[in-house]
Order: sequence, then structure tokens, then C-alpha cells
Amino acid sequence: MKSKRQAKIMEIISTTNVETQEQLLSQLQEAGFTSTQATISRDIKELRIVKELTSFGTYRYTTAVREVPSTFTGRLNTIFRECVTSFDYAQNIIVIHTLPGLANAAASALDTMNMSVVLGTIAGDDTVFIVMRDNNSAAAFCGEIKGLLS
Repeated sequence: MKSKRQAKIMEIISTTNVETQEQLLSQLQEAGFTSTQATISRDIKELRIVKELTSFGTYRYTTAVREVPSTFTGRLNTIFRECVTSFDYAQNIIVIHTLPGLANAAASALDTMNMSVVLGTIAGDDTVFIVMRDNNSAAAFCGEIKGLLS
């Protein structure tokens, strides 16, 4: 049932401008799926669905663009896990502290992820600044970092 529901979610967001989880839940119910908002929220996280700004100034759910990881990308992700010492965010800016000399490697790993919610990174010697599209993206990404590092 979960895979069918998630497939339907992907179909809905690819054919309709869905702005909220409530709209998504309503469309799922119209399609015959019984679910809760909490389940939809978990599905969105598992499917790596993000919100993007439309040309009309509103937001819509879409899938995150991800490239097939290469060996180089895998190495950068390993470096990222090994070099990050701390991280936090304020509004839409994330600050990551690394071991000395490894901020560029961490920023490069982030850049290769090609996430639509990341507007850009700036790296110094042991600090990376990441500008995210919005505050929610920054909070969600810090949660992903925490999961990656645990």
C-alpha cells in the first residue's frame, strides 16, 4: 500500500501544482487512498520531495533533482562525514564548521548534490556558509546533516 500511495504522490505532484500537504492529502483521498497528514509528511521526506518557487510567486511540491552518484561524489560525501565538527542555522543560512583546511571539500560535496533549495555555498578554511532558498529548507537540511553524521 505504501509504494502505491507514494507512486500516486509522485504522479500528483508531477501533474498538479500542489502547495500544501493538506492539498496533497485531499487529492490522495479523491484517488481512493486513506492516509493521515503525518504519513504524508513521512512520504514527502522519504521521496525527497521539496518545495520550489513557481513563476507566479507561489510554491509547489516537486522532486529534488539528483544525479547518479559517482565514485568522486561518494568520496566527497565520505570527506563531508569525516570533516564536519558542528553545524547550525539561522533563518535561511547554515553555518558548518569543519576540521582545519577541509571546508572547501565539504562545500564541494554539498555543491555536487545539486539541490534546488541550495542557492550557494562559500567556504573558508574551516567554515562553510550555505544560503538556502527559505527557512524551512535550512531546518530540514540541518536535520539531514544530523542524520548523515550520526
